[in-house]
Amino acid sequence: MELAEYDLMDLVEDRMWWYRALHAQVLDALDSVRPGPGRLLDAGCGTGGFLARLRRERPDQPAAGLEYHPGAAARASAKSGVPVVAGTINAMPFADASFSVVVSLDVLSHAAVDPARALAEMLRVLRPGGVLIVNLPAFEWLRSTHDARVQNARRFTRATTGAMLVGAGLVEVRPYYWNSLLLPMMVLHRKVIARSPEQGSDVTHFPPWLDRSLHAVTRLERSLVASGFPFPAGGSVLATALRP
Repeated sequence: MELAEYDLMDLVEDRMWWYRALHAQVLDALDSVRPGPGRLLDAGCGTGGFLARLRRERPDQPAAGLEYHPGAAARASAKSGVPVVAGTINAMPFADASFSVVVSLDVLSHAAVDPARALAEMLRVLRPGGVLIVNLPAFEWLRSTHDARVQNARRFTRATTGAMLVGAGLVEVRPYYWNSLLLPMMVLHRKVIARSPEQGSDVTHFPPWLDRSLHAVTRLERSLVASGFPFPAGGSVLATALRP
């Protein structure tokens, strides 16, 4: 990513509605798959927001991080209190079968990432029966100036995400959309309001009332999903899968 994006992420990820909603989705996914004991790897952990939340809410879960940018890796380790290694997801510096869970949030979409190599590495470092959780930006037609800022080279659908994970050798693949109730607002913002190439990042400070309101919508959506209500589209695709 652009260096300025790391600065923005570091400043807002502990309180911005989208990060809080994403991290809640991942924790829900962990609860749904119930991985066995062992370490969790956040592969492409940025400045450590998810690791910090994991440490707060699951203090008994051993964890580690991997981040390409050395400065961001140092920030992530300081923020979360867990070891974070600087390196590439395309060739991870970990031994085979080192982790029971690998989490990777909006990383396979990056221009510097080779999805096939990265997924092969994720399988390599997962123990047999280990859990993979990935989050990805949805729909090529949602591409915007924000994607350029964070160097997203690809966006996904539920179908393409599932096919990619099955093709990599994973089993029990379950992709689903989220950030669905706010999708119309996302379309309006990206395609009408913020169309200019000079538009800044979507990662920013929101007025407190707006941030609370947006987060409340994501909480409502989570309750609807928990009750069995499916959504046919959303701003992101989250998937769980197992290494056979």
